[in-house]
Amino acid sequence: MELIKEIEKIKKPDWLRVKLPTGENYIKVRGIVSKHKLNTICESGNCPNMGECWGVGTATFMILGNICTRSCGFCAVATGKPNPADWDEPKRIAESVKLMNVKHCVITSVDRDDLKDGGSIIWAETIKEIRAISPETKFECLIPDFAGKWDNLQRIIDVKPDIVSHNIETVRRLTAQVRIQAKYDRSIEVLKRLDEAGVKTKSGIMLGLGETEQEILETIDDLAFVKCDVITMGQYLQPTPKHLPVDRFVHPDDFKKYKDYALNKGFKFVESGPLVRSSYHAEKHIF
Repeated sequence: MELIKEIEKIKKPDWLRVKLPTGENYIKVRGIVSKHKLNTICESGNCPNMGECWGVGTATFMILGNICTRSCGFCAVATGKPNPADWDEPKRIAESVKLMNVKHCVITSVDRDDLKDGGSIIWAETIKEIRAISPETKFECLIPDFAGKWDNLQRIIDVKPDIVSHNIETVRRLTAQVRIQAKYDRSIEVLKRLDEAGVKTKSGIMLGLGETEQEILETIDDLAFVKCDVITMGQYLQPTPKHLPVDRFVHPDDFKKYKDYALNKGFKFVESGPLVRSSYHAEKHIF
């Protein structure tokens, strides 16, 4: 009886079921990613929307390797000692963006706390290369916090991306457990500095890690206070047994309630649903 209860406890509800990736465009994008030795958070992060996004010829590229210096309790990306920075990567990413003929792309990266510049130089060069090779492409930069070294953040500001995203990920109380090397207030400061520099901003929250409804609303309030433009809210899914367990599966009706609350707080775009991820429908968030 206890085993049955445990199975029922962890069983995913019907609203979390997704179709397996298929289709001509999906196969084409996978081929390009493989041929050019690109890292994508779609694969590294086990994103449930990979089939849908790749099916329409879009992907989120992950630069600076596929090994992160941090060990967040929710993330499927490998942790360890990264390889040296690849200075040819910016051009390779830009050429792939052009080859894929995408009108909107998302660039993200692992945390590179091992580098003095936090990887910000390659970040800036990647943006410059995309603009040079594919000037019509709009893009979003999903950045780390650069350990609060603001000179590194300034390099991102200086190249003026269309929108910059930095995910708060969870509520204040759970940050030390979920994002072990990160700080809640530091992430808020990243978004504040971006806004003050005239950059359009975006952030994301995972639900189902043990937060309360009041904590969710307070996090939305904190992001609204620093004039964050776009917010995404989605269900946390445990990538492996070694990662943090799912505390609960949030019902779609609750996601709708949080969306309405955020819209009333003045966010320009709100994506809120069980399968929403920070890059989901990113092409709609350019304004």
